[in-house]
Amino acid sequence: MNVYAIRAIYRFEMARTFRTLMQSIASPVLSTSLYFVVFGAAIGSRMGEVGGVSYGAFIIPGLIMLSLLNESISNAAFGIYMPKWAGTIYELLSAPVSYVEVVLGYVGAAATKSVILGLLILVTARLFVDYEILHPFWMVAFLLLTAVTFSLFGFIIGLWADDFQKLQVVPLMVITPLTFLGGSFYSISMLPPVWQKITLFNPVVYLVNGFRWSFYGKADVNVVVSAGMTVGFLLLCLAVVWWIFRTGWKLKS
Repeated sequence: MNVYAIRAIYRFEMARTFRTLMQSIASPVLSTSLYFVVFGAAIGSRMGEVGGVSYGAFIIPGLIMLSLLNESISNAAFGIYMPKWAGTIYELLSAPVSYVEVVLGYVGAAATKSVILGLLILVTARLFVDYEILHPFWMVAFLLLTAVTFSLFGFIIGLWADDFQKLQVVPLMVITPLTFLGGSFYSISMLPPVWQKITLFNPVVYLVNGFRWSFYGKADVNVVVSAGMTVGFLLLCLAVVWWIFRTGWKLKS
């Protein structure tokens, strides 16, 4: 294991984040704060409780997941796509670095940024609504697992994309709609029975509900199923990355 290579890639990606703090950290935190102002403080104060939890507190896990998923994918996708676009990917491919070390460097940095962002949003939420975390260990575990899983997914998108437009297709056209329809702002028990069953085909439902359970001990989906779905998607992403590096598909385009 080439620890120096992993550290070099990791430090380079983290340095890029600190050079663009407004775009990487401040902008997502600010936009999420607007959700807390509108849905948490303004509208939430006029709505009843959801499952025994105030509406403002109820949407906190969903809003964190909304930012976490999008930022994990975007950070990892841009991280690996830029060397392809600039042509420096050949330096990486010719270096004595295995694909495991490349993945650890890029995905580790993207996941770190996403976790930092999630924790900052969690702290910011305290300014607008009161909340509690019943299971802090599992909250951190779900946060880390989701950040790593979707950073790996973003890494795959970065390898697949051959222009900047494709980098934004999945986060904007797939992940954001699925997150909004995945119970971020409501309990799926509020839906008609038919739509409750349809919603269960949305993978984000399991992420949001597992994370919400760690806060309030309540969820629409069994927490074991939520964790299992997340781990399953992580294993699927690992298998895809392994296949890409084994075949060399899209690495040199």
